[in-house]
Amino acid sequence: AVSAIEGISSIIDEISTISTSIASAVEEQSAATTEISRNVQQAAAGTQEVTSNISGVNQAAGESGQAAGDVLSATKELSSQSETLRKEVDSFLDGIKNA
Repeated sequence: AVSAIEGISSIIDEISTISTSIASAVEEQSAATTEISRNVQQAAAGTQEVTSNISGVNQAAGESGQAAGDVLSATKELSSQSETLRKEVDSFLDGIKNA
């Protein structure tokens, strides 16, 4: 009977050791899961920041394109007015020569 009780006690000790190991592994896994969750949250925040930056760049590119179009229109208008002025000056000078 003493031998049987010693065997049972030994098995209980083994089960206790295994339970402690399992509890430790579960705790480590929980810590790893928490770390993974934190990293995923940081990645999501980084992705949102990149998306915001891309949106800002896209808006700036659109505004630059509009400004370039405005400059082109102004340049065409200035060129047209310069040509008109040149013709009027030529006409004026021809009028003075013929006078």
